[in-house]
Amino acid sequence: MVLSLLFKPKELLAVLRLLREAKRLGVEIDELPPDVVATHVLPRTHPERYGLTPDAEVTTTPPIEDLALAAVLDDVRAGNWENAADLVTSTAGDWDRRQRVVSALADLAAKEDAWTYSWLAARPGDPHWVVVHAMSLVSLAWDIRGSAPSSQTTRAQFDGFHRVLADAREAAEVAVSLLPDDPTPWVMQLMVARGLQVPHDEFGVLWEELVARDPLHHNGHLQALQYWCRKWQGSDELALEFGLAAAAKSPRFAALPLHAAFESGSPEMWRRAAVVRAVDVLVARLEDEGADTGVLRGDRGYAAFGLVQLGRYEEAVGQFRALGAFADGGPWEMFEEPRIAFLTLRGMAVRAAVKGKRGRSWGGRGQVGG
Repeated sequence: MVLSLLFKPKELLAVLRLLREAKRLGVEIDELPPDVVATHVLPRTHPERYGLTPDAEVTTTPPIEDLALAAVLDDVRAGNWENAADLVTSTAGDWDRRQRVVSALADLAAKEDAWTYSWLAARPGDPHWVVVHAMSLVSLAWDIRGSAPSSQTTRAQFDGFHRVLADAREAAEVAVSLLPDDPTPWVMQLMVARGLQVPHDEFGVLWEELVARDPLHHNGHLQALQYWCRKWQGSDELALEFGLAAAAKSPRFAALPLHAAFESGSPEMWRRAAVVRAVDVLVARLEDEGADTGVLRGDRGYAAFGLVQLGRYEEAVGQFRALGAFADGGPWEMFEEPRIAFLTLRGMAVRAAVKGKRGRSWGGRGQVGG
């Protein structure tokens, strides 16, 4: 490795600095904390000179957007379920918020579910409990599987994943019977179907049930796009086709073709005419928007990523400027070290914009840092 780096003096110096730091700390180089690695290998661009948040202030912790949900999560951590139950009940009809509330509570229940059984004992037959319970099984299943590629996932993990997904499917079917107008259980069904890798026609039936209840369900579209990706039951072409169809249906899905391009892992995908047009449409849509919601920050993140792939660095810097300190969503969350992925791409964009030249693509998914 060192021999090849002799022709890349900047990289060689970074490696030598990391070796010295590892020796000082008494660890191997691959055991260094990601933030330590970042200080030695990230582009040194002085971001504050360009109206960007300093590197040290960038965080993956999202700002609090839903005060009621934040308070309820604190209650649940303290063992109190009443306000959580009331909040879930109150979200009926506001389906995107309901998805966020149910998912957040389900993530907690997947790790500690005693409070959910206190809720059930006090309100037997509460259909909103069933929705949270079903989603908690979906969350638990994905926790068991982990986020590693299938080649790095053990047989025991897969067995547990499939076993709990089967339980989640049964629970979601109960939720459907109790709340027939609620799209939330159908989103769960999509997530289960993806994990169980059901055939296309079976998935299509579930999809039709979801969009019959909420044609523009944001999370539902994200879950469906994942199913159509090559890594699950689709292909790069099918994922892009789905993303383009969604974007044509509503401006709120303008980023979905970029999700498909990112998932492909191919720099060539970003240069397709349809994807370039999708980048232009998304950038135009974001022009009068801020970054005060997780959805907007995710859309801006994909816009920034796409603009770098296309060598449009000044525009990418503008998206990073709007994102400010927050690296809390996509596409950064798809990397092993989200914060370092954000800072690396931002540094590349700034450095290239300052030099006024086009650079090579940083294509698709991967691991940055760590």
